[in-house]
Amino acid sequence: MKQTNITRSAKNKDCLIRIPGHCNFDESTTVHCHKNGGGMSMKSNDILGARGCSGCHGVVDGAIKTEFSRDEVLIMLYEGIFRTQLQLIDEGLVKIE
Repeated sequence: MKQTNITRSAKNKDCLIRIPGHCNFDESTTVHCHKNGGGMSMKSNDILGARGCSGCHGVVDGAIKTEFSRDEVLIMLYEGIFRTQLQLIDEGLVKIE
């Protein structure tokens, strides 16, 4: 998948998903985590993604099992998406007119 300005912007940024007990707070592992649902082998639109560390990304993708329900994980992801959207606006990568 081609990287966009939004996906590249996650590099070395704080994790904004922040799943308790799984967030490693390691900025060097932060990537733009897309919400599932773009279709088979497809990613959602970048606006539906959050900056997340490798620990949180693993939980969101289902590779790491947790004590949290799927709904709880989705709520934490959505909160991360909202925080990411605000940062993207502040950084000028998303414009609201």
